[in-house]
This record gives sequence, structure tokens and C-alpha cells, in this order.
Amino acid sequence: MRITGEWIADQGLQRVLACLTGAGQRALLVGGAVRNALLGLPVADIDIATDAPPARVAALAGAAGLKVVPTGIDHGTVTVIADGVPHEVTTFRRDVKTDGRRAVVAFSTRIEEDAGRRDFTMNALYADAAGLVIDPLGGLPDLLARRVRFVGRAEERIREDYLRILRFFRFHAAYGDPAKGIDPDGLAACAANLAGIETLSRERIGHEMRRLLAAPDPAPALAAMRAAGVLTLTLPGADPRPVAPLVHLEGALAPDWLRRLAALGGADAAGALRLSRGETRDLTVLRDGLGSGAGAGELGWRRGAAVARDVILLRAAVLEMPPPAGWQAAAARGAAARFPVRAADLAPLAGAPLGQRLRELEARWIASDFELSRAQLLA
Repeated sequence: MRITGEWIADQGLQRVLACLTGAGQRALLVGGAVRNALLGLPVADIDIATDAPPARVAALAGAAGLKVVPTGIDHGTVTVIADGVPHEVTTFRRDVKTDGRRAVVAFSTRIEEDAGRRDFTMNALYADAAGLVIDPLGGLPDLLARRVRFVGRAEERIREDYLRILRFFRFHAAYGDPAKGIDPDGLAACAANLAGIETLSRERIGHEMRRLLAAPDPAPALAAMRAAGVLTLTLPGADPRPVAPLVHLEGALAPDWLRRLAALGGADAAGALRLSRGETRDLTVLRDGLGSGAGAGELGWRRGAAVARDVILLRAAVLEMPPPAGWQAAAARGAAARFPVRAADLAPLAGAPLGQRLRELEARWIASDFELSRAQLLA
């Protein structure tokens, strides 16, 4: 099988590969670029694996007139810049020692050893400069069946890096076939190694959860996480049940991980996932709107049409009922409305405190569907 696409014919990429293969070394595309190209998905990061040690990679690239940056040379990675584009070139490696978070590696000349230390079979696929796929571990059938399966024994791969528990569910959400269900051996291994999650930093957990929730439909993976006990450890109090109806209601909307997180709930999502201040603020706005009695128009007026849309969809998902009729138009009308009364209009009048009177007038104006004029409100 071959992979195709404009990206693989890129002259800069081909120059990087050629500077190695021309000197008798192996240079192969690996991981996400090969996986996504075979699935017909966009290719972002392009990684290159080679049997050449880092010093030789640097020497060959330099001799070819390419700029070399020793970004992670101790771990076997050299960044080679061609036509202004950086390409990460990493020497084949094998694990010498792991502790559940970090690995001590040794360089290798064997592709089988390099493939054997990867997490999932669909990520252990390689391709040469012509796009010919090399499959040392038999991962191609798994990829074509959209089956996320650990390389070798699942428990061993997890104990090498406990973050792979979350990656397992994230990859199932992004690449798995929900009709076929999640790999039972992988699920059992995740459930058996739950304690390892507690060794992970909240930043790493948050990074994985953001990407999981941004998948086209994370609901089946979240349900499996809950069944295995993983969700309770990563986000205590979370309930995945509203996520599936929310995804249905989103329709053609682009996936938004924060909107899905608001549906998922959780006692302290900001702390559990190490959200930024801005993310925490936006999540609070969604959750406050979800619990308020404000209609679509008022939400549009106070928070804008996008927040109003998200809150209305969240309510419908949580309550398991369709959104109210005409809510989109009401949200847009509220977002475009301008309150016609200013504080200066009330200053000469006697009576209740200024702030209270403004709030009362604002409530009347909102209740009129933003129709009452300044004169009508002040009459």
C-alpha cells in the first residue's frame, strides 16, 4: 500500500529524506502523518525515523546545505530545516528503562525495536519517500478496521507511560469505530492500572482531555472511561450522559471541547485539568448560563450570540428535550439590541436607587423582546 498527497512530494521533505538515504541510511516517515494519510485525514506534524545516530544525521544534513538544530539530541532527535520548514528526525530507539512517566532509551538500527516501543499499532506504521508503507508489527489491518490496539501486551505499554491510558480513549474517540466498540484487552488493562493516573501531572491530563473532547464524537469513549473508572479519577463528579445528545444537537457546528466539558460537568474541572484563567472564566459563564433561567434573547444580550447558542444547546442536552422554538433568532436579536436608557436619563428623577431603577427598566425592556423605546421606558 502507498500513501499519497502533496505533502509527501514537498521538495523540502524530500531533500531531508534524500540527504540520509543517499548516504546509505534508512529515512522513513512515521506515526501520525502515515496514519492520517492512510485514513484520508489532514496531515499536520511530519516525523522522520532513521537508523542513523544523531551526530551522523547532523553531519549529513549540514553537508547537504540544510540547517540543523540539536533540539533533543540526547533523546535522538535532530531538527533539520529545509526551505524554512523544520523536520524532526529521530534515531530508531528502544526502551532501556521506564518508570511510568519517562523512559531511558538507547539508539537502535532496527525498525522492529523502534516500532515495538510505540503505543498503538496504528502509530507503528512507516513509509518511505515514495509513500510505500512499511508495517513491521501488523498494524495496517488495525488501522483500516479503525481498531485502536496497544502494541504487544497492553499492560506493559501502559506501565511504560501511564498517560497512555488517556491516549487510548482519546485515540478511540478520534480514530476508532464506535460500531465495533473499544478494544476489550486495552480497556481491561486501563482498568487494572488506574493507580498510575495519580502519578500524572494535571497539565498532561488536561492536554489529553482537551484533545479527546475535541474529537468529532467523544461520547462513546467517555462512556468507556466511566465504565473503567478512569473518568472518576481524572474528573471527579463528571457525568458523560449529556455529551451524546449535545453532539447530536451541535449538528454542523465545529467541535468545541469547552462546550463539551460544560456538559460533562465535574466538581472542579478547572483544577483537575489545569485550565487557564480564560478557560476557567469561559467555562463558568457556560455553567452559570446553564443553571440560570435566562432565555435565549437575554443570554444574547448579556453574553453574545455564541454563548447564548452554547447555553441553549447545553440545556437541551442536559434536560433531554429540544431547544425552544425560535431560539436562534431570539439570541441574535438580543445580541444586536442596545439598551436605550442611560443612567443620566434617570438622574433627575426621585424614587428608588439609580441602580435598582436601571435594572427594573432593563428587565421590562428584555421582557418586551427588546421592543420598548426610551420614551416608553421612561414614561
